[in-house]
Amino acid sequence: VQLQAFGGGLVLAGGSLRLSCAASGHPFSRYTVAWFRRAPGKEREFIAYINFGSSTHYTDSVKGRFTISRDNAKSTVYLQMNNLKPEDTALYYCAARQGSSSYFERYYGYWGQGTQVTVSS
Repeated sequence: VQLQAFGGGLVLAGGSLRLSCAASGHPFSRYTVAWFRRAPGKEREFIAYINFGSSTHYTDSVKGRFTISRDNAKSTVYLQMNNLKPEDTALYYCAARQGSSSYFERYYGYWGQGTQVTVSS
């Protein structure tokens, strides 16, 4: 499956962005899709996942601010990001794996190219 992430940009603190992860090449509905991010000088970290049953899980730092959702008819997963903070500045990646969900990046075999999110104070 090929993934394309887009929707990043520059936003003021407190603002919102919606990232999209569009998939092609394989039936999408059975995949777990996750978002990760890499901030400058830091390792890539897990943000959220949504599995094929639409169960979701978030890292603590984004709970209540970010929402992951999917539209299988469009083979797209979204990450709605509200109340953005400067510490959310990072390159955001979507990733996919067949089967059950995980927040470990080593279990994801398919990755998008990343989209930059910059939050200014």
